[in-house]
Amino acid sequence: MQFAYKARESSGKATEGVVEAADQKAAIARLREKKLSVVEIKIAPPKKTFFKPKVNNGDVVIFSRQLSTLVSAGVPIVQGLTILEEQADNPAFKTVVGALRLDIEAGLSIADAMHKHPSAFTELYVSMIRAGEVGGILDTILERLSGFLEAAEALRAKVKSAMMYPAVVFGAAGIITIFLIAFVIPIFKDIFSSFNAELPFITRMIIVLSDFIRQKLLLSTPLIVLVVWGVKKWMKTPGGIEKVDEISLKLPVFGILLKKVAIAKFTRTLGTLIKSGVPILQGLETVAKTSGNKMIEKAIMNSYNSIKEGGRISDPLKKANLFPPMVIQMISVGEETGGLDNMLNKIADFYDQEVDTAVHGLTSMIEPLIIVFLGIVIGTIVIAMFMPMFSLGEMVG
Repeated sequence: MQFAYKARESSGKATEGVVEAADQKAAIARLREKKLSVVEIKIAPPKKTFFKPKVNNGDVVIFSRQLSTLVSAGVPIVQGLTILEEQADNPAFKTVVGALRLDIEAGLSIADAMHKHPSAFTELYVSMIRAGEVGGILDTILERLSGFLEAAEALRAKVKSAMMYPAVVFGAAGIITIFLIAFVIPIFKDIFSSFNAELPFITRMIIVLSDFIRQKLLLSTPLIVLVVWGVKKWMKTPGGIEKVDEISLKLPVFGILLKKVAIAKFTRTLGTLIKSGVPILQGLETVAKTSGNKMIEKAIMNSYNSIKEGGRISDPLKKANLFPPMVIQMISVGEETGGLDNMLNKIADFYDQEVDTAVHGLTSMIEPLIIVFLGIVIGTIVIAMFMPMFSLGEMVG
């Protein structure tokens, strides 16, 4: 591991650099051998590269499963982190695990050490680890976290696979269409102009579109870039995020899928938190922040306020008009019977299957729609260019 240091030489001159050592104590010992007085030392950040390595969900999932196994086997947490640090392939995550080990060795709790690395460990993750430390069931919590993260990763992969196919096909179709309009149609235009005859309406429209793209699009590119930049900036504002989230849930076909994903995530997360011993108010607050949709977040925070005032979770969720009646009824039954965590996990299992079914249905529906769309676009261009050829004899005459 590399450590960045600031030190003073025996003459009093300030110096700084990087030293390689197994841990912080060994790094300080090496510097003292060089007769340097250490002023500050910390783990060196990873070297900057064009493609900067980042911590991804897969790293955290594998880490949680491995740490759960080690802790269940009775391996001390620091020793376990040392083993996982050596095995980590991602340099960014290797640095995070090394920093965790040093902070825990210095006396910090595991949750507090993880809280210092939000890029790797979410608020939900830290809350569950904290509950495990307080309750003395860290191995059980890590096991639940592993299962939860694996389920969440599988759900995310399903949604990505559903969106990837149409995105790639539409992107490729767009590039091909622009190429035909910008480079192929002008060749036909030059041929047709030599005949001095009136062209069919559809052919004239395609030629006008081609002229616009070739002559005007380059000039209007800065304006398009400015508009896209402005829209992106607006989408990052609180009002923009809320509006986009509201519209996304109302989209035909995709809106239903996104709503099912949000329900599965909400119920799975809250059920896991409650089962792990996290207080329900803290659980609702954590779930709201990690919901990924402002409309869902608002509904959950209304439930939070309802519980705070002595009410129930299900009533504000019902008023939000975002959750199906079955979900509201099952949550209500869970509240009345005291088995809310089990009921939430049953809802999550059901909606995981619903998402799976919706993804398969969406994929099977999108494929013929894409074929029809491409056939119309490409077919229109081909027909527009070949229609004048059918009357070529008349045009020449």
